[in-house]
Amino acid sequence: MEKVLFNDMNISVNLKKAIEDLGFSSPTDIQNEAIPKIIEGYDVVGEAQTGTGKTFSFAIPMIDEINPKNSNVQGLVMLPTRELALQVYAEYIKLLKYNKNIRITTIYGGQSYDKQLKDLKSKPHIIIGTPGRIIDHMNRGTIDFSNIKMLVLDEADEMLKMGFIDDIEFILKTTPESRQTTLFSATMPDEIRRVSKKYLKDPINIKIKAKTLTVETTKQYYYEVKQSSKTDLLIRLIDFYSFNSAIIFCNTKSMVDELTSALQAHDYATDGIHGDLKQVQRDRVMKSFRNGLTKYLIATDVAARGIDVKGVEAVFNYDLPQDDESYVHRIGRTGRAGQSGVSLSFVTGRGRNRVFEIEKYTKSKMEKKEIPSVEEIVKQKQKKIYNDITEIIDNSDKKNTYKPIINKLLAEGYDGIDILNALLDKIVKNEVKEYNEIEIEEPYKRRKKEQTSNKKNISYSYYQINLGRNDGVRPKEFVELISKLTKIPNYAIGDIIIHNNKTSFEVRPDMNKKIVLLQGRKLNGFELNLRKLSKLE
Repeated sequence: MEKVLFNDMNISVNLKKAIEDLGFSSPTDIQNEAIPKIIEGYDVVGEAQTGTGKTFSFAIPMIDEINPKNSNVQGLVMLPTRELALQVYAEYIKLLKYNKNIRITTIYGGQSYDKQLKDLKSKPHIIIGTPGRIIDHMNRGTIDFSNIKMLVLDEADEMLKMGFIDDIEFILKTTPESRQTTLFSATMPDEIRRVSKKYLKDPINIKIKAKTLTVETTKQYYYEVKQSSKTDLLIRLIDFYSFNSAIIFCNTKSMVDELTSALQAHDYATDGIHGDLKQVQRDRVMKSFRNGLTKYLIATDVAARGIDVKGVEAVFNYDLPQDDESYVHRIGRTGRAGQSGVSLSFVTGRGRNRVFEIEKYTKSKMEKKEIPSVEEIVKQKQKKIYNDITEIIDNSDKKNTYKPIINKLLAEGYDGIDILNALLDKIVKNEVKEYNEIEIEEPYKRRKKEQTSNKKNISYSYYQINLGRNDGVRPKEFVELISKLTKIPNYAIGDIIIHNNKTSFEVRPDMNKKIVLLQGRKLNGFELNLRKLSKLE
């Protein structure tokens, strides 16, 4: 499709002015194809990678569709997380610079109902939010979508992964069929295709071809390590490589908090960012990282969306991501603008297959690295000190600043080598440092005791719990968690099947009275939900 400028599009003058103020003149590929079709009134299914400008694709037509004189909700945008909802809200605010009479608000879990009820009383024209909290307000009667003109499902594949598909269908069923619906997604799983076919009217399908995976400029390494030694390995690698700026990715918010505290306790310039932080906290963290005050940013994938910081030298995958595309997004944070970057992934016993899957997806190799020894770390740090000193000597225009002090020390009989050693002792921190031993995890084999006989002779009950891969669940840790919460011995737990948002497992029937103790238990503020199955699934 031939590209046009924003000024050539059939959009209002106020929007064109706002877009121009943002420094944009030419739309991205998805914007170029989607905006005209949405303006013409078509339902649209847009398949494009994250970071291709999808938000403007639906925001621009929606804003022009709003009638400010009508106080009803006319536009709804649904996203999987509050972090993404806030990001999309921020983009809308930029576009509404010259449309101050259009009211907009966000609705998401974790925010107080009082604030949201107050915002809803101001009669917003556009609501941006997450499915769960939107349904809460629908059930309370505090949101009315009977006059909605346009509904957007953004990051549809992520909403599917997070288990929102039933909520999405409920909202689609209870909003007017006359609405215009657009759906945007980085990938198009079968379930999302089914929803689009069922609820969208003869949609225009737009697929923006994925750009070449940008991993060529990034050196990809991985280290095999036991789960319990990952933080110790991270500390070794931080000292070994001495990066000036790096992002460390974890799969869960709790892991971000735990790792941030651990590194701060070792005096590293570290901070964490995830969806539970308030906006003012996120802004503070990002400002510190951009200014170089924070050298190591620990983040979840969702919180890292939209982070664009120059000069990030490395990315650590403290936890390997569950999907291949997230891996590419992560390592894309380094090696930008023609510069080379480094990706360092931690692989536990059961993560070895993920390395092969990622290599197949990226069509590139991840090189296995040996864990640096204490001697190697010391040598590397000494090499860096040497390079720093020679660079200062070669480039400084203040070579004689401290000459009087040096001359005085030499005149008083101090040896030149002793003087240098004293200065280095003063300015170099942690030159002599103790490191914990690093354990490499062997492929996990759970102790089975009674199961070492013939498993066919043992009957089991089947259960499912609302914890899964997305919560950082792994087989070994799952068994230990169940055992800790219920006092069930490890050998009484049989096979385990871990899904994204749930885990199915076998339990010896004589432990049924204990396993039901999981129902309703709180784990880090999260309520566990247990249900019995007829078979393992």
